[in-house]
Amino acid sequence: MPKYLLKVNYTDDGIKGLKAEGGSARVTAATALIEGLGGNVESFYFAFGDADAYVIADVPDTVSAAAAALTVCAGGGAKVKTVTLLTPAEVDAATKKQATYRPPGK
Repeated sequence: MPKYLLKVNYTDDGIKGLKAEGGSARVTAATALIEGLGGNVESFYFAFGDADAYVIADVPDTVSAAAAALTVCAGGGAKVKTVTLLTPAEVDAATKKQATYRPPGK
C-alpha cells in the first residue's frame, strides 16, 4: 500500500479545537479518517516548526489520499500538504528506468 506523509497546519479554529479536546482526540479523528478510507496510520506526531503535525499513513491509492486531504481541509480546522513517500526499492527501480530528457537551453 502506498505510504504518504501528511503535513498538517492548524487554522485558528483548529488550534482552539485542539486546545479544547487535546491531542489524543486529533489522533483518534485522523485514525478514523484514514481507516475509513481503507488505510492505517503508522505514526502521528505534533511538532514545532513548519508544520503543526506530521502523519505517516498507508493509504490504498492517490484518490484515497486526496480524499483524506480534501476532507480535512473542508472541515476548516486544518490545511494539509500531502507528500508521497518512496521506499528505497522504489527508488532503485526508478534509477533503472530509461528516460529521455533535454534540459532547457540545450
